[in-house]
Amino acid sequence: MESTTVESTKVESTDGVKLHTRLFKPSHPNPSPSNLAIVLVHPYSVLGGFQGLLRGIATGLSEKGYNAVTFDMRGAGKSTGRASITGFKEVDDVMAVCKWVCEKVSPAGIVLVGSSAGAPIAGSAVDKINEVIAYVSIGYPFGLTASILFGRHHDNILKSEKPKLFIMGTKDGFTSVKQLKNKLKSAKGRTETEFIEGVGHFQMEGPAFDDQMVEFIVDFVNSLNENESETVRFGL
Repeated sequence: MESTTVESTKVESTDGVKLHTRLFKPSHPNPSPSNLAIVLVHPYSVLGGFQGLLRGIATGLSEKGYNAVTFDMRGAGKSTGRASITGFKEVDDVMAVCKWVCEKVSPAGIVLVGSSAGAPIAGSAVDKINEVIAYVSIGYPFGLTASILFGRHHDNILKSEKPKLFIMGTKDGFTSVKQLKNKLKSAKGRTETEFIEGVGHFQMEGPAFDDQMVEFIVDFVNSLNENESETVRFGL
């Protein structure tokens, strides 16, 4: 198992908000030529979401050789500012952190991972950041009630051509399996799903499933590398 070094800093968002950010650095970086960084976006700040909820996943990704980044969005944890209700100001926070990641570790690309309400926020940032090459959602709240808050985010990720992975428990209280599948019928580009049988929304966010989330994310990232290699091999 690789050891992990954690560095903390403050990243300034577009309007001067200071975002408490952590970089989880592997002792031996992944030798893959793609050299991707993984930026994780935490659940809804208004309901107590903060970057600590993603520490286990970030540590696991770092132990796999990836630079992983978590941060407190505005109004959460040790960040300044005030959380927004619909998450649109937080999209600026994601963009600011990704810009900092590019300057700090010079990755070949970034994979954005959003958990719960962090999924629509991250999804709205995907096509605003050239360096983002793929997206992973953990429990995207597509359901009717959640759509009152986050519905305006949906098209931003569904219309993106970048590769996407949606992870969801089959007992998710915000989005049913049927609702997710119906939503993804309109998704552009490569779109994949992973379902965890019998698991609810908040249950899946718990530390008991961190290792499984890491496995899903790493397998997805590796598949991106394989597709890139195939493209080069066949001159596509």
